[in-house]
Amino acid sequence: MTNNLLKGVNLYLIGMMGAGKSTVGQVLAQHLGYGFVDIDTVIETAGGKTITQLFQDEGESGFRQLETEVLAQVCSFTKLAIATGGGIVLRQQNWSYLHHGLIVWLDVPVEILYARLAEDTTRPLLQNSDLQGKLRSLLEQRQHLYSQADLRITVSEGETPEQIAIRVLNEIPSVLKPTEG
Repeated sequence: MTNNLLKGVNLYLIGMMGAGKSTVGQVLAQHLGYGFVDIDTVIETAGGKTITQLFQDEGESGFRQLETEVLAQVCSFTKLAIATGGGIVLRQQNWSYLHHGLIVWLDVPVEILYARLAEDTTRPLLQNSDLQGKLRSLLEQRQHLYSQADLRITVSEGETPEQIAIRVLNEIPSVLKPTEG
């Protein structure tokens, strides 16, 4: 049904950690008949280490460089739904890659992110006693960048990945430029 919606153009999901980019991305890929790529998973494979280890060994700037290199490679493919890391928007260079596709911001309120991430000890930027404060400050730093997405989907409490994916699919035509036919 939605096979021709994007005409092979990649779909990039951006947003905060815990926004559901990987889960929703997999559902979107199924609906679109696309492949699914999680940038963080590719980075771990390429780097031979977990994201946490990479942050410890390379620092955030080393990690961000690897992230940019992976994104550059991924964007040369088509028909992919791609879940990006929460901080991918921080580097201007990454936007030149993201703009090759359709960018969808999964905008999830801090309270929902907090509920999802409270038990997650694997995220290097969240090693903080005030988790909610840290999430809020990260979101404040990144919000103006996230808002450059082609499509903003504000996620509500209790929405399933399937429901969110359907909303994304329904909204895509509103942001696609009509082609001459």
